[in-house]
Amino acid sequence: MQANRIYNFNPGPAALPLAVLEEIQGSLLDYKGSGMSVMEMSHRSKEFDAILNDAIARTRRLLQLDERFHVIFVQGGASLQFSMIPMNFLADGRSADYVNTGTWATNAIQEARVLNKTVNVVASSEDRQFTYIPRDIVFNPDAVYVHLTSNNTIRGTQWAAFPDTQGVPIVADMSSDIMSRPFDAGRFGLIYAGAQKNIGPAGVCMVIIRDDLLKRVPANLPSMLKYTTYTSKNSLYNTPPSFAIYTVQLVLKWIEETVGGLGRMEALNRKKAEVVYRGIDGSGGFYRGTAEPASRSLMNLTFRLPSEELEQRFLQAALQAGLGGLKGHRSVGGCRASLYNAVPMEGVEALADFMQTFARKNG
Repeated sequence: MQANRIYNFNPGPAALPLAVLEEIQGSLLDYKGSGMSVMEMSHRSKEFDAILNDAIARTRRLLQLDERFHVIFVQGGASLQFSMIPMNFLADGRSADYVNTGTWATNAIQEARVLNKTVNVVASSEDRQFTYIPRDIVFNPDAVYVHLTSNNTIRGTQWAAFPDTQGVPIVADMSSDIMSRPFDAGRFGLIYAGAQKNIGPAGVCMVIIRDDLLKRVPANLPSMLKYTTYTSKNSLYNTPPSFAIYTVQLVLKWIEETVGGLGRMEALNRKKAEVVYRGIDGSGGFYRGTAEPASRSLMNLTFRLPSEELEQRFLQAALQAGLGGLKGHRSVGGCRASLYNAVPMEGVEALADFMQTFARKNG
C-alpha cells in the first residue's frame, strides 16, 4: 500500500487500478503532447476520437463481441437504463420478463411499470430477503426480453451461470461485475453497466446493444432517450463525459494488457473471494455470511457480526488499520467487502488477517 492510500473496499464509486490513477496523474496537464488535459479537449478532436474508439475496440475484444453489437456510452447511470430499456423495446401489447433479486432489480421493475409497460415478474428471491438467486425459472416464450441483475451489490448474490431463456434475449444490469469474468455475450440483447463499480469512475454508463433489439426502437422518443441516437453518432450526439470515458479506456487497457484478459481476471477474483469467505466460514460463527452459499457474489461479500455494537467497532478498527469502505448498505446494515477488479490481492489478504485478529480479540 502506498503512503496515504488505504485499501479501498467501497461498493461504488470504488477502487481504480493504481497504475491507471498514475497514468492519469502523469497526463493530467498534458495528454500525449496536446498541451491539454483530456478534461479540456474537444470531444470531436482526433485525440478524444482515438480514446473513444480504443475503449470500444477493447470492449469488443474482451467480451468477444461480433458485428451485431454496438458499444455506446450514456450518461444517467444504470438507473436511467431502467426506464430507457422499456421505452425503447416494449411496444403496446408486448411484455417482458423480470427476475427480482434485490433493490436494483426491484427499481428496474418499478420504472417499467411507471411507464405502464407490461412486466411479468417470473421469479423473485424476496421470500428469503433476496439472499439467493432463483433457479428453475419458467420464462414466457413471447417475452421481448428477460431482464436480470447479474450481481447484487446490497445482498451479495450473483448469477454463477445465466439462465436458459429459450432464445429470448437477456437484458442485464452488469454494473458491478462487468469485465470480471468471461461469458457468452451472444445470448444478450443488451448489457448495461454504470462504470463506477468495476470499470471506471462515476459519470458514464456503458451499454452494449445487439442489432435485433436496436431495430425495435420507436422513432417518436426524445433524442436523448433513443439508443439509435447514440449508435448512429458513436456516442457523440452531444458532449459525452469524456474524462470518465478516458478512465474506462485505461481500465480496459489494464485488464487486457496487464492482467491478461477476462479469464485471468476471473481466476484472480475467485482467489480473492475465497480468501475472505474462508475467513468468514472459519470464524466459528463470529462472522456470518448473509448470502446463501450457492449464490454468493465474488464481487460484494456481505457479512454480519454478533452485534451491531461489534460491527461499529469492527468498521472503526478496520479504517484505523487502513481498510476502508466496509460498511454494509444503509438499507440492510452489517458489513460488506467489495472485491472489484482493481482491489489488489495484498489488500484482500490484509483484510482477512485483520478479520482473524479482530475475531480472536472480540470473540
